[in-house]
Order: sequence, then C-alpha cells, then structure tokens
Amino acid sequence: MNTRQIQDSIDERLPVGRSFLFGLQHVLVMYAGAVTVPLILGSALGLSQEDIAILINADLLCCGIISIIQSMGVGRWVGIRLPVMMGISFAGIAPMIAIGLTPGMGLPALYGAIIAAGFIAVLMVPLIIRLLWLFPPLVTGTTLVSLGVGLFGVAITWAGGGHGAKDFGNLVYLGIAGTVLLVTLLVARFGRGFFGSIAVLVGLAAGMILAILMGRVTVEGLDQLPWIELVTPFHFGMPTFSFSATFTMLLVVIVTMVEAIGLFYALAVILNRPLSHEDFARGLRADALGAVIGGVFNTFPYSSYAQNIGLIGVTGVRSRYVCLVAGLILIVLGLVPRIAHVVALVPHYVLGGAAIVMFGMVAASGVRILQTVDFKNNKHNTFIFAISLGVGLIPAVAPTFFDQLPEYLIPLLHSGVLLTVISSVVLNLFFNGTSGRQHTEELVMETQEETPLSVVRVTPQG
Repeated sequence: MNTRQIQDSIDERLPVGRSFLFGLQHVLVMYAGAVTVPLILGSALGLSQEDIAILINADLLCCGIISIIQSMGVGRWVGIRLPVMMGISFAGIAPMIAIGLTPGMGLPALYGAIIAAGFIAVLMVPLIIRLLWLFPPLVTGTTLVSLGVGLFGVAITWAGGGHGAKDFGNLVYLGIAGTVLLVTLLVARFGRGFFGSIAVLVGLAAGMILAILMGRVTVEGLDQLPWIELVTPFHFGMPTFSFSATFTMLLVVIVTMVEAIGLFYALAVILNRPLSHEDFARGLRADALGAVIGGVFNTFPYSSYAQNIGLIGVTGVRSRYVCLVAGLILIVLGLVPRIAHVVALVPHYVLGGAAIVMFGMVAASGVRILQTVDFKNNKHNTFIFAISLGVGLIPAVAPTFFDQLPEYLIPLLHSGVLLTVISSVVLNLFFNGTSGRQHTEELVMETQEETPLSVVRVTPQG
C-alpha cells in the first residue's frame, strides 16, 4: 500500500454489521483489564459493593468517551486519529491506594490529584515532544519488546484463572485457554475475508461456549441489577488538592504517556503509517485529557491499551471507525449495568488464550523495529538492548525488588516500560552520544511543512 491507500484504510467506514462485530472484538479483549483496576482499588479502599459498581460503570463510560476522543479527534489539537482504544492504566494502582487510605485525603484528594495532574500533563506535551529525539529505533524497539514480554505475565495469569483464583492452574482453565488460542490461530490461518479478520472473536466465542457447556458460567444476580444507571460527576465529593498527591499522580500520568509513545510507535509499524511529531502531540494530549475526564467522573488515569494494538496486528482491520463503534459500545455498557454484567461473564481464562496472541504482537512489533538497528557494526547496541530489557523486566519477575525504596518512587519503579525507557535512553546517550539531535530537529520541521504523513526519522545512532 502507498501512503494514501494506508490512510484511506484507516478512515474507511465499514458496513454497520461488520463494524459492530469488530468493535465488540475490541471491547472483549480490553474488558477484563478495564474493570480490574476499579475492582482492586474499590476493595483496597473498603468501598461498598454499590460504590464499586459505580466505579466500574464510570470506568466503562470514560473508556468509551476517551477512546472516541483518541481515535476520532477533537478539533486540531487532541486525538491521534488512529485505531486506538483507551483504558485505565495499571501503573498507578499502588500510589492511588496509598492516597485513598491516607487520613485527611481519601477519594476527594485522589480525584483532585488526578485532575490536576492531567492538566499539568497537557501543558507538558510540547516539552515531551521536543524530547522525542531520545527515542530512536533502538530505544523504541527495546521498549516494545520489554512491554510485550512483560505483558505475557498478565496473559498467563489470566489463562491460569486470574488473580486470586483459589484453583489457579486448574486443568479446565488451561484447556479452555488453549482452545481459545488454537481456534484463534486456525481461523487466522485458514479463514478468508471477513471471517479471518474476526479470528480473536471466534476464539473467544469458542472458549465461552466451552465454559458454558462445562457449567463454569452463571448469570446469577442479573435480574437484581438496574437497566439504566447514570454516572454523575464527583459522586464521592468535590475534589480537594494536595501537592504531594498531585506530584505522585503526575508521575503516574507521565508513566502512561511514556508507555503511549512506545505503543504509538508499535501501531505505526503495524499500520505501516509513519507518524509526525504532531501526531504524537495530539495522542499525548488525549492521554493527559483522559486523566482529567477520569477524575471528574470518579475513575482514574487512562492510557492506550496494548492488547487492542496487538489485536489490529492479528486481524489487519485498520479502520479507526471501528474504535468509534467500540467506544459507543463501552458507553452503553457504562449506562446499562445488565448488559455490562453479561459481558463481564467472560472468564479470565477465556481471555488469557487470546491475550497470548495479542501481547505477542506487541513484542513482535518491537522486533520489527529492532531489525533496522545496526547490531553487527556497533556492538554497543547489543549491550544497550540486553541491559535495558533485563532492567525493564524487574517488576515482572521480581515484584518486591524495589519495596525497600521510598514510597514516592513506586510509580516509577513498578513500571517496566519506564525502567526500560530510562535505561535504554541513558545507555544510548552514553555509548552513541547526541550527534543526531540537530539533524533530527531540522528534519522534523521539513517533514511537517511537507505533509503530516511524512515519517520522522529520529536516529542516525541505531
């Protein structure tokens, strides 16, 4: 495809039926991750079941709204206008629990900190964009490999039954997860046309049917839920503002933006659609704005979801209008608890089989980027990759490794992506220097004047 054809495929408006199925596929692969954070936080903060339900409804509503903003754009300044789905970031779980449990703070201070951090992050976007030259293919490729490999832990945990499952690793769970994976691969290999592009949805459906036949899924309690439940801003009280809480949440939002940069690169590789600095700026503004919207509607900071980007790599469906449909589905789920409950019936082990494929696609996109790096003639690049990958996997392989360090560093040290970025950027500067910076800035100005689709080559180093 040439550049125009690629953009046309991104802007393509598919038939309603297909758009709905593709959108539903996006919703199903992100649903578990989207509702896990409010479940964890609500339980840790001692909220009632009614309040936890409010958190989940608000979360689904905001996932839909922010996904639409990111994929469709608002004006000239917000939204990357690519097929991106947004969900609550896991990066801030520990600090958000700490703020919520601090005497004199609680949820009003937490939401005040999230709102303030979002506004500050919006103002920081130009600075972050000026630092994009620090992310050559060596850094971005290493970061994506680290992200994808680190996420395998999530996929395997889901396949084993999910966090806290008393019979974790049950052969039934493993068998169903394996069935989902097998069906997905078979449909992707032998399916033709539209059927092949919903391989993940077919795999999930097969796993769900198997779970139902084995008596593992029940609709108990569905009739007790209301049909409609509106989400109201500031349900837990008007926000209050604390410097320490705001600073902590600002670190969390910055972490989500760093993760987003890597995922945007991955999406560019999957779509074969080069990104300009303005593309990155619009995408990061949407990320930061997501924190503001989340704070207003009783939820948390949002970030681009890796599993949905991996899904695009699996299915080849590029249309951003599919994400618009997925966003609308999420909004309906947020306002209609009964439908949301039905979707929530999909067990973790069913999702785990599909997640192995999708997270693997994220890692594979990093490998594709690394193929442009000169490892043969520059042995330092091998050091950079090896050490940074190891540092980035610390939170995944040893979650308590940094527990004795100051608590305010938790948002930084528990993010494998951020650790990979810091390590690879520092080592790349140490071994390869900054010789490409001026050339990069000149090239950015030229490409932005020519066309917004021009690729920004940011690395003579690797």
